[in-house]
Amino acid sequence: MSDFKLLITDWYRQNKRDLPWRRTKDPFKIWLSEVILQQTRVDQGLPYYMKFTEQFKDVHALAAADEQSVLNLWQGLGYYSRGRNLHQTAKFISVELKGQFPLNSVELQKLKGIGPYTAAAIASFCYNESVPVIDGNVYRVLSRVFDIDSPVNSKEGEKIIKDIALTLIDMKDPATFNQAIMEFGALQCTPSKPDCTNCPLAGMCLSRNNKTIEQRPVKLKKNKIKHRFFHYALIANDHKIVITKREEKDIWQHLYQFPLFESLNEDMPDEILPGFFVKDAHISNPASKHILSHQHIHAHFHHFFLDESTLRLTENYRVINREELSDYPLPRLIDKYLDSI
Repeated sequence: MSDFKLLITDWYRQNKRDLPWRRTKDPFKIWLSEVILQQTRVDQGLPYYMKFTEQFKDVHALAAADEQSVLNLWQGLGYYSRGRNLHQTAKFISVELKGQFPLNSVELQKLKGIGPYTAAAIASFCYNESVPVIDGNVYRVLSRVFDIDSPVNSKEGEKIIKDIALTLIDMKDPATFNQAIMEFGALQCTPSKPDCTNCPLAGMCLSRNNKTIEQRPVKLKKNKIKHRFFHYALIANDHKIVITKREEKDIWQHLYQFPLFESLNEDMPDEILPGFFVKDAHISNPASKHILSHQHIHAHFHHFFLDESTLRLTENYRVINREELSDYPLPRLIDKYLDSI
């Protein structure tokens, strides 16, 4: 066990990436980085971290912002509930806790949107609490080094990994150890084609000895993918465009979109424009496919010419200037489509 700690922290000091959140112990910045990097690669998340920290210097500044501006900055990261929770928790910390983050992982987990992983990261990196930070990289490294055949996304597998991590963690410097093992999984012990030849842990890696590297970690099969068929009505002229806000508890809540009609298949529903009065000229574009964790969205965009003299809208819709569209947070699916036309 002591060899593991020594080897992996030595590797880390020689190979770690220079990332801005590793140069601070500010819990606001550590929290922000961990939320952004959930389900997001470092190279993708880094620009978002820089934008957020430039616009919001501390938790009070983030709390004072309106939700629309926060989601605008978040646009493109996906999993928008993270952005909403980030904003709500910032307001709670700012107002109820007077800007003071809880000082241990147990209390941190009581905050909205902060689970065991994020709480451990903040407590370890900021307060040097001896608690393991276990992300996908850690699951992979430990399941390979100790050749664990229990699914890592099962209760049994999670417990095995956690117990091992608790045994391994450096009690004197848990922050460096946690950063080291996560970085090792990201750069060395990668999901595919890990660099086993130059691995400092090769001599103790049971999966390498047992030739089970490619089978580790074991994972239970995911839930069945749900397919959804979205039909957007893009109603616009040279100057104006129609949008609406997603209020229902579903994907992309509180983001803006074009009038949407969901159907059971690819066919355009008959009621694509109930209550709208626009010139009868439209083009149905080929479907755009957007893949989420448990859903595949098949989206068609139907173009209609906006005639402002005859348009009749309900209160759920609004007409804005086309140049104002960038002020509204949009799902990445729509943003990508607009870039393509």
